[in-house]
Amino acid sequence: MDASTSRKLLRLLGIGLNGRLVVVGVQQVRDAAQRGKLRLAVVAPDASRHSLDKVVPMLRAKNIRVIEGPSATELGAAFGRESTAAVGVVDPQLARGIRALVESAPPGGHAADSMRAR
Repeated sequence: MDASTSRKLLRLLGIGLNGRLVVVGVQQVRDAAQRGKLRLAVVAPDASRHSLDKVVPMLRAKNIRVIEGPSATELGAAFGRESTAAVGVVDPQLARGIRALVESAPPGGHAADSMRAR
């Protein structure tokens, strides 16, 4: 994901947090997925394997789209945390906007529709 796309993504997620349209953290993402509320997940590619193993298999099983986003540090900084492994989008319109942003991003970055097999 290029720097411009990353900044736009983080800005959208930040707006989503203010409107309670996103959940932050592995456990919150898991909870939202289990309740059927999650529309999209953004996962840090450099998050610990343990964190990813807690959330990615469930997201795949529930058929929730996973996007590889910025680093865990960048993702966390957008939410006032040191780092975070995952952010979930619960609003359908915000999820569509993020998908459109990522799909229109220049190729060659690390944005992806789904996580690589780990």
